[in-house]
Amino acid sequence: MKLYNYFRSSASFRVRIALHLKGLPYEYIAVHIGKGEHKEAAYSSVAADNLVPNLVVEGEHLSQSMAIIEYLDETHPEPALLPKDALGRARVRALAQSIACEIHPINNLRVLKYLSVDLGLNEDQKNAWYRHWVRDGLEAFERQLAQGPQSTYCFGNTPTLADCCLVPQIFNGKRFEVSFDGLPLTMAAFDACMKLDAFQKAQPSACPDAA
Repeated sequence: MKLYNYFRSSASFRVRIALHLKGLPYEYIAVHIGKGEHKEAAYSSVAADNLVPNLVVEGEHLSQSMAIIEYLDETHPEPALLPKDALGRARVRALAQSIACEIHPINNLRVLKYLSVDLGLNEDQKNAWYRHWVRDGLEAFERQLAQGPQSTYCFGNTPTLADCCLVPQIFNGKRFEVSFDGLPLTMAAFDACMKLDAFQKAQPSACPDAA
């Protein structure tokens, strides 16, 4: 397998976590989205959406981190990243999508660049936007955890798709100095994840293109 990704990309980070949790070897191919490499013609032939991550497996190109992780879970079912029961799967997907669909899209690099370059926000204003929406989303995430069963990770006593999404979001939040005060369940799940080798090996500083 080949994984086209960028060390700071939250979506790429999610897939790296899943690959390491499942012990799957892969070739790391860096695409520096900060330098615009994802928009070059050479990469367009790899990823039709010009986004990272993109997983190449058996000659097929898979995009979108959530779809990639579920593909990996279906083709390499152990350890499972989704519960066996339908209700459990729905709850895990809801937690994961709270981050991947609610928090992340309005705070990713292309949105932040549009705020500063096209709309003329200064650095402080752009960062205030980021902190507001990440904090707002994490507060909602905390409330969801509080309504669920007590667990070590986001759901249950083993990492799931939700943890694959949570950890990269916390990493990015730390870069922008988001406050995590008053989020005990969220941060407990994050801390539990970071005790595992798979999460340590997948983190940005461990990537070959880390700068």
